[in-house]
Amino acid sequence: MKIAIATNDDRNKVSGHAGQTRDWLVFDCEPGKPVPEPQRIQLSKEQLPHYFKDDGPHPLHGVEIVVAASAGDGYVRHMEKWGAKVLLTGETDPFVALDKILKGEALPETRFDITTTLCKLRDLFSSH
Repeated sequence: MKIAIATNDDRNKVSGHAGQTRDWLVFDCEPGKPVPEPQRIQLSKEQLPHYFKDDGPHPLHGVEIVVAASAGDGYVRHMEKWGAKVLLTGETDPFVALDKILKGEALPETRFDITTTLCKLRDLFSSH
């Protein structure tokens, strides 16, 4: 199971506003095996879901779970088209969030993020 976690520039905190996040940790986890080292992905502006036209391959294609602190409805719908479920969390440590997911534990509730409200407005006019 591939799990992608949106992170800040230093890759040490779960990032909000998934549609604008450039830095990702992608874990290719297998049941019964130790958690592998993450693949570190940095998206270009053209690869950000707000700009990507779905006209070719993308580094996050094949991911089954996307984790972020916030995401708009358009982003969630876009990821569903790619076959990925979006999980939003208030957990700030990407490795703790991953551990909770793998153990089947609930993630902490999200924190308030004004950008989510702005995204909801933008999503009203989104093609996704």
